Amino acid sequence: MTAPHAQAPVTVRVFSQRLSATRRAARLARRLTIHQLDAWGVPYGSDASDTAALIVAELAANAVLHGRVPGRDIALRLTHSPGTIRIEIADPRGERLPRLPTSPVPDAETGRGLILIDALASRWGVDTEPGPGKRVWAEIDRGIGSHARSATHRAVSVPPATLLP
Repeated sequence: MTAPHAQAPVTVRVFSQRLSATRRAARLARRLTIHQLDAWGVPYGSDASDTAALIVAELAANAVLHGRVPGRDIALRLTHSPGTIRIEIADPRGERLPRLPTSPVPDAETGRGLILIDALASRWGVDTEPGPGKRVWAEIDRGIGSHARSATHRAVSVPPATLLP
């Protein structure tokens, strides 16, 4: 019998912040993300930082626009582990789950945020919170082949009656 090999320690960094459900909070979430990633060694202006900023901006804007409940906050959570950045935005509207549009209206000024997230993220989805609320998340893989997408990138499947229009 051989002795087990010691596993190298893994550092997982986590940042979370509650924000008021306003347009200003969506902008603040993007700025906090850029700052926190830079503090974790993901340089400002790098592909990973810019991608994370775009994803946070879209998820936070969606939470403020579609998930707002007066008097309730949204929450930003960032997780950085070797090779992956995970972004989560939670809001109090669990009955309104996002869906990827099948065919956006060409002249519409809205409706492309999830298409952008689907294109930029390695994976994304929705988790329902215990009680009311939901958590929309996206992960960015870093390193060689970081733009390769896994088969698990699609949002969860839910009955059409519970989806946003």
